[in-house]
Amino acid sequence: MRAYNTKNFLKILISLHKSDTLSILFPTMLLVGAYSYGIYYLEVEYLHLTSKSSVINIGMIHSLLGFVLSLLLVFRTNTAYDRWWEGRKLWGKLVNDSRNFMVKISSILDDRDVNTKTQIARYLKLFPHLLATHLSKESTRLLLDEDFTDLKKELKHHGPAELVFIMTKKLFQLKKEGKISETEMLVLDTQLSGFLDVCGGCERIKNTPIPYSYSSFIKKFIVFYVLALPIANVVNLGFFMIPITMFVYYVLMSLELIAEEIEDPFNTDENDIPMESIAQNIERNIDLILNKA
Repeated sequence: MRAYNTKNFLKILISLHKSDTLSILFPTMLLVGAYSYGIYYLEVEYLHLTSKSSVINIGMIHSLLGFVLSLLLVFRTNTAYDRWWEGRKLWGKLVNDSRNFMVKISSILDDRDVNTKTQIARYLKLFPHLLATHLSKESTRLLLDEDFTDLKKELKHHGPAELVFIMTKKLFQLKKEGKISETEMLVLDTQLSGFLDVCGGCERIKNTPIPYSYSSFIKKFIVFYVLALPIANVVNLGFFMIPITMFVYYVLMSLELIAEEIEDPFNTDENDIPMESIAQNIERNIDLILNKA
């Protein structure tokens, strides 16, 4: 995710980045401009249509279609942002669950179990990295450096779930050794279940895109609206209809592209959730709690 100062209006206005819609849409904008010029030449230069022709009626119908399209785009962008914000809330919950679990386990285990607390802290610090890698469809083995060689054989398929399974077995082992009571085990197990709740919620967002028919209809509606724009208004506006059509196409299609990007917030694009930054923040919090224990 790109960090920026929300109050620096001028810098935001003139900045360009790799996901900027202008650079993505520029080739098709040129095609739209060429199409608009063709309509202008046909209606104004060749057919010599005037503002008194039946094109005015087409313009009224086109205006009504624009109102319907604006409602669809509002719903589309709001739905996409809701998915992005839900993903961010899930990662915020992961931060809180990691802190709470480390605080509880550090308070329950006494100073003689430093090695146990350190081992559990290693698991907690690894989990958000595994989750981030799992959601971005990369190999989980890429994150396992020499400090986690003992886990490479156990984290082969679903890294986050397998790591929670390892931590659960560790808790039951501590319970058998009498280091954790029945009540404490119940509290810690409930806290640990929250990690898989976060993973499952993120997977639900990742694996359930906007229905294809709806996304396809929006794109077709935008293209149809833009293609009809110069037909309905070129007689009244003349040559100025060409840049206006290109600008309207840029605005409408940019909203669709932005919605497509933020509806899947678990990749590495500039507008996605900063999962690795959050994971590093969890590491710092766990180290702080471990050192104070």
